[in-house]
Amino acid sequence: MSAARANNSKPRLVILNQYYVPDVASTGHLLHELAAELASQGWDVSVITSRPSYGPRESWQPAPRKEVLDGVRVHRMWTTRFSKDNLLGRACNYLTFFGQLFLRMLFGSNRNVVYLYTTNPPFLGVIGAFVSIFRRHTYVKLLHDAYPQLAVWVGTIRKDGLAERVWHWINKLAYGRATHNIVLCKAAKRLVADTYGIAESRIHVIPNWADEKKLIPKPKPICEFAKSNELVGAFTVLYSGNLGLYYEFDTILGAAERLKDENFRLVFVGSGGRKGWITEQIKKRGLINTRILPYQPFEKLNDSLNSCDASLVTIASGIEGISFPSKLYSSLAVGKPILALSEEDSELRELVRNHDLGVWAALGDADALADGIRGLIADPQRALRQGENCRNLFLQRYTRSVAAKSYGDVFKLADPRANRDERARAERAAAAEKSKAEDAA
Repeated sequence: MSAARANNSKPRLVILNQYYVPDVASTGHLLHELAAELASQGWDVSVITSRPSYGPRESWQPAPRKEVLDGVRVHRMWTTRFSKDNLLGRACNYLTFFGQLFLRMLFGSNRNVVYLYTTNPPFLGVIGAFVSIFRRHTYVKLLHDAYPQLAVWVGTIRKDGLAERVWHWINKLAYGRATHNIVLCKAAKRLVADTYGIAESRIHVIPNWADEKKLIPKPKPICEFAKSNELVGAFTVLYSGNLGLYYEFDTILGAAERLKDENFRLVFVGSGGRKGWITEQIKKRGLINTRILPYQPFEKLNDSLNSCDASLVTIASGIEGISFPSKLYSSLAVGKPILALSEEDSELRELVRNHDLGVWAALGDADALADGIRGLIADPQRALRQGENCRNLFLQRYTRSVAAKSYGDVFKLADPRANRDERARAERAAAAEKSKAEDAA
C-alpha cells in the first residue's frame, strides 16, 4: 500500500482556531498539544490558523506559512495583527481570519473530514453551520468562551439588544447543525442545552489539560526564575497567564495589602486588559511585595510556574459556565497548592475543597484569603500535602493523553466515514434478515 493511501485510511481531523503555537495564547498551546497527541494516536490532523498575534508585539515569534509540526500539518493564513486590547483592531483581526476561512471551507472542505470549530474568534462555528447548508460538512463545535454572554457581561453589547438576539440566533444554528459539541465544564453544558435547546447527548464535557511531560514539580529554590526575581526566601503566590477582564484580581491585591509586613510575595506573569489597572493598584496601595512580569518563553514555563509556593486561580463573578480558567490545569501539573477565588456555587470551589487542593475564598473576601495564605505559611507540611494532591489529581484526570482520548472518542462518533460504514453494515444486516425471512416464508 502506498504511503498516500495509508495516510488516507486514517480518520481525518482539521482544527480551526485563530491562535496556535508559537503564539502565547493558552488555547493555541492547548490545541497544539491536542493535535500532536491525536496524531500520535493515529489521526491525520491538520490545523488552519493565523500568524502569531495574540500577545504584545515583543512576544511574537516568526512562524512559517506552512509546516509539519509534531506530526501535524499547520497552515497559517495572512491576517491583520492589531492589538487585541483595541476593539476595532480586534474586529479587523477577526474579520481577516474569518473571511478567508469561510471561503476556504465553502469551496474546499472535504466530506470525509471532521472539522473542529473553536470559539476563537467567538463566532467561528457559524462557518460550519452555513457551509453545512450547501454541502456535506461534518463538524464538532468546541466552546471555550461563551458569546454573546461574555460580551454582555463586559458591556460591549446591550443585554436583550439586537446584537445579542442575532448572536443567539447564529449560535443556535452553529450548535444545532454541529454533529457534536464539546464544553469545558458542567455549567457550560447546562448553558448550551438550556439556551439553545441542544440535546444533552450531543454535548460532551471534556476539561482542558496540561502536558504531563513538560510541566512537572520542581523545588522552588532551584528555579532560575525564582532566584533571578528574589522569590526563594519568601512565600510566593504566582498568577501566570492572561490578565484579562474575566478574572478577579482585587481580592488577591487586598490580601497582599494585608500581608505587607509579612514574608510574602505576589507575582503576576502575563499581559491583558487589566494589566494597567493592576499596575495602578500596586502603586496606589504601596504594594512593595507585588510585581508584574512579562510572559515567559514557553521553554521556560515549567521553571516559572514552579517559582512559587501557591498558584492563584480566579474567575470573576457571573462568569461560571461562560468561561473556565485553563490555568487551573498547569497549576495542578506543577504540584503547588491552589489559591482559588470564585463564587460559592462554582465548580472550582467544589474541586478544591473535595480534593484538598489548597485554599478557597469567596470573591471579595480578602481577609479570608490572607488568613488562608497565613495558614499555608505556618504549616509547610499541609502545603506539601495539598501540592501532592494537586499533582495526583492532575495525573488521573487532566493530562493531554486523557483529554486526547476523550476528544478522539467524540470525533469517532462524528467521523463521516465510520458513520457510512456503520450504516452500510446495518443495511446489509437488514437485507440479510429480510432475505432470511422471505426464504422462510
